Amino acid sequence: MGQFLKRVSSVVPNLHVVDIDVPLDTLCKEEHKLEQVALGREFHISLGRTVPIRVHQIDSIVTMLCQKLQFQKRYWIDFNKWEVFINDDRTRTFLSLEVVTGGLPEITKQIQAVNEVYKLHNLPEFYKDPRPHISLAWALGHVSGSFKKVVEQETKSSGFRGSLQSRICTSKVGGIECKIGNRTHIICKSPNQ
Repeated sequence: MGQFLKRVSSVVPNLHVVDIDVPLDTLCKEEHKLEQVALGREFHISLGRTVPIRVHQIDSIVTMLCQKLQFQKRYWIDFNKWEVFINDDRTRTFLSLEVVTGGLPEITKQIQAVNEVYKLHNLPEFYKDPRPHISLAWALGHVSGSFKKVVEQETKSSGFRGSLQSRICTSKVGGIECKIGNRTHIICKSPNQ
């Protein structure tokens, strides 16, 4: 992953690491920093849209999410495909790893549970055809066209064909959290197995 990020950052200017907003090209100058800062951290897969909620809804939403998702077992997720996504406002473009096989049924069920809770609170559901992923880097603006060309070229030149049997990386799910404002609510922690 590190080598792929280096190649993409050399072609796509002004990429930043997601969540920590450090320029990716700065990290690419030192291998250990790239591995430690960009790749050596916890990632998340969104199970619902980021939505504004009212203060009086917080306890109800958290309680319902806990009830619906409390018995989640640990499972493996295979990240099989490099993909480019754009946020709803079209203000940022993201380089992401998408889940297309291993773990997809479990994530889909979790998204459906979150959608049910959202519906009960008159909140917008997740995307009609969800594409679970983790985002690694972002660039300002709607630059998906040029971004996708670079990702496609780099995927071909790196020898990774993106077949459903191929994996870029694999991870075990550690639990589900709900972030509301500055507070993180633990919905469930998967037991160690």
